[in-house]
Amino acid sequence: MESTEARNLLEAERTRIEAALAALDTATRDGRDSSAYDQADAGQVYEATVDAGLRGQLADELRAVERAERRLAEGSYGLSVESGEPIPDARLRAQPTAERTVEEQQRYAG
Repeated sequence: MESTEARNLLEAERTRIEAALAALDTATRDGRDSSAYDQADAGQVYEATVDAGLRGQLADELRAVERAERRLAEGSYGLSVESGEPIPDARLRAQPTAERTVEEQQRYAG
């Protein structure tokens, strides 16, 4: 994969994640997330819990983008961090932060 295409894919992924984090922050500022749980109803507590989980997931995704950007700068983007084997371009287009081939990821997550 050309480095320009990889850079664009990673930039789009970073933009998506940062927009989702900003939306969560806006919802929090607008009072959707209650810090006074003793006064919050069950729905607010549930939403706050879901938001916290989503915020954590987005933070993990942002760290994956940062690792991919480092690999791109180092010249190892598109190569498995496990085996050094090339990761197919189709996989990188679908998941720009992919660190392993599909087979390796299945074993890793297994």
